[in-house]
Amino acid sequence: QVQLVESGGGLVQAGGSLRLSCAASGRTFSSYGMGWFRQAPGKEREFVAAISRSGSIWSDGTTYYADSVKGRFTISRDNAKNTVYLQMNSLKPEDTGVYCCAAVPYYSDSTEIRDPNRYHYWGQGTQVTVSS
Repeated sequence: QVQLVESGGGLVQAGGSLRLSCAASGRTFSSYGMGWFRQAPGKEREFVAAISRSGSIWSDGTTYYADSVKGRFTISRDNAKNTVYLQMNSLKPEDTGVYCCAAVPYYSDSTEIRDPNRYHYWGQGTQVTVSS
């Protein structure tokens, strides 16, 4: 069982930055792939970024991004602190939404790690609002 708690959301002007954190419970944090997803009002939940599980020479620290955030957002993890981060720079009004982190125990490729249905554990989410 993994419990996830997000923090760091807020209101920011376009062009600004925010850093989201997701603290996880449990002793097996490093064995999970971790993802960030967001949902804007009236829209479907969408993939934002993910980082692979640690400990494998084939996947250690590999990152994945949605095209809409590539070059502006950076996902990272600190296994010693059981925490995953999402650094968001050059924010745009269309980045507004509730951002949730999630943990995926099994995935085989870059397509699966983007699929929210593969994720077993979810946080409650943190609101990010970008004003124009």
